[in-house]
Amino acid sequence: MPRRTFLFTGLLTGLSLALTLGPLAPLAAQPADPAAQPIEQLHAALLQAMQQAQSLGVEGRARLLTPAVEQAFDLPAMTRTAVGARWSGFTPEDQAAVTEAFRRYTIASYARNFNGFSGQSFTTNRVETQGEDKVVITTLNNPGGAPVNLTYRMRQTGGAWKIIDVLHDSISELAIRRSEFSGAVRQGGAALLVQRLNEQSDRLMRP
Repeated sequence: MPRRTFLFTGLLTGLSLALTLGPLAPLAAQPADPAAQPIEQLHAALLQAMQQAQSLGVEGRARLLTPAVEQAFDLPAMTRTAVGARWSGFTPEDQAAVTEAFRRYTIASYARNFNGFSGQSFTTNRVETQGEDKVVITTLNNPGGAPVNLTYRMRQTGGAWKIIDVLHDSISELAIRRSEFSGAVRQGGAALLVQRLNEQSDRLMRP
């Protein structure tokens, strides 16, 4: 995968660096919207991972975050969208392998980068409806530093609201994924994409 492979890891690393900034920001009232619930649960898990970062290590953080990530994200839909038109040419086995590699990479990225705590908090600001989707607008509060804007695009699947994209200060994760995946798929199809995602995950999971 080209250097753009590192963009999302870099995006999360930027968040991780922000987390090292130095009392706890007050929590705003939480919108009573079902689309916000998986975000609240994901943020709670992230805070727990941050607070226990040193004792858990990267592998422990990955184990802690796995259920929250799998519940909050529609990883199969995100994978299909990121691959694009070439998805239909993959065998069912290839589709399953790419989805699993993407799942592993997503968890590894969060586990690697949410690796410290100095009084941060998350605020859910509001929920907006955009067609069939909902957008949950949140803030990562950094005591003594600038807040980080995190916007989640949600869509219902199987009766539950799931994340289909994350925007960090207007940068779309899914757009980065499309750029990353396209080169690997052109060069070597599903097999190369799986290989490169797994290589990235292995690096992120090193102690």
